[in-house]
Amino acid sequence: MGTFVLVVDDDRDIRDSLIETLEDHGYAAIGAGNGVEALEVLRTAEAPPCLILLDLMMPVMDGREFREQQLKHAAWAEIPVIVVSAYGDVEEQAGALHLAFMRKPLATRPLIAAVEHHARPT
Repeated sequence: MGTFVLVVDDDRDIRDSLIETLEDHGYAAIGAGNGVEALEVLRTAEAPPCLILLDLMMPVMDGREFREQQLKHAAWAEIPVIVVSAYGDVEEQAGALHLAFMRKPLATRPLIAAVEHHARPT
């Protein structure tokens, strides 16, 4: 099972902040700036992540396209995903994709609680 959280967000500051928060709470975390980079992490990781934090609105490959690709691979399809976005309309899109949603900016306690709730056991 996975041993890290994959943080997919095109905003480097947000991505780095999420990674730092996760690491401060004992989670290993790897960042990707878009869906293409995230797929590369999935392809090259020794084990899949225990959870993916996914921004939907990104250049190159957005979160929806990434999710479509994720679901095509049996080993990746079961990885839980939490959509993170500052945009309210994305919450509806996350719901349509049957994914959990958290609004940016993310407070530490709710973030860690969501990670603990959704992450697959290692």
